[in-house]
Amino acid sequence: MVCQTAGMRNSKASIDQAQKAERLRALHVQPGAFVIPNPWDAGTARMLTSLGFQALTTTSGGLAVSLGRRDGEATVTRDETLANVRAIVEATHLPVAADLENGFGHEPEAVAETIRLTAEAGAVGGSIEDATGDPHRPIYDFQHAVERVAAAAEAARALTFPFILVGRAENPRFGVGDLDDTIRRLQAFARAGADVLFAPGLTRTEDIRTVCASVDKPVNVVMSFKQTEGPPLTTAALAALGVKRISLGAALCRAALGAFLRAAREVKDQGTFGFVAQALPLSELNELLTPAPPADPRIRS
Repeated sequence: MVCQTAGMRNSKASIDQAQKAERLRALHVQPGAFVIPNPWDAGTARMLTSLGFQALTTTSGGLAVSLGRRDGEATVTRDETLANVRAIVEATHLPVAADLENGFGHEPEAVAETIRLTAEAGAVGGSIEDATGDPHRPIYDFQHAVERVAAAAEAARALTFPFILVGRAENPRFGVGDLDDTIRRLQAFARAGADVLFAPGLTRTEDIRTVCASVDKPVNVVMSFKQTEGPPLTTAALAALGVKRISLGAALCRAALGAFLRAAREVKDQGTFGFVAQALPLSELNELLTPAPPADPRIRS
């Protein structure tokens, strides 16, 4: 009886995950652009769910900070990342994708294993970047980067649901190469099997427009970098440029920590407590942390 119950539970989980995967896939083909914000723990996942977002994706930067580590220095392990994915998946009925950095290994086999483990953790999508984690050689050579995405795509296609794979070209973020090289990499990642393309660090509207026009897959833009020109970009403006998916990276985490530091500095430097007037009321916080009913009654958190 115990084995039968466990089997039924696993079967239901598989059905729920497949339904979430279809919901995430559908967001990438509907008209316009959608925002996929980045919680860094179960609490922020639940709050974003309460606000009515349609999907979530994790943030490696937010996770690193929450663990008391510097971001961008490969200080978070795959096990820690997968534990964070599981906690966020369990906190929401929404589809969850994962920021998987470079796949936690240089070789394609390691990247493929990361995709499989991410699916086991409950996620229905994930990104693989071409950043090495080595400050002396920050970006993988072109062919090796493509082979890694191809291995990730093969692992994703072997799953029983449509795992949304994001191929990330990190050279704009590191100032390596030019826009032509970024586009060349994104086009190659698309041919290798990536479902979504992403080049963090694009801040000029014309660069975003050019990238979107140069590829035949949905493009993700992250709104966590300061714009270098033009009026502030909005969801509608990004959609007009050809963007399909808008993530926030660690921006929400940094915004929250900015408020935290301003409050702490007020207390330390001025001996006052004015920040309390702007603090989130406990009643509202508790309301936001109450599990929201799923939009699709077939899905249960």
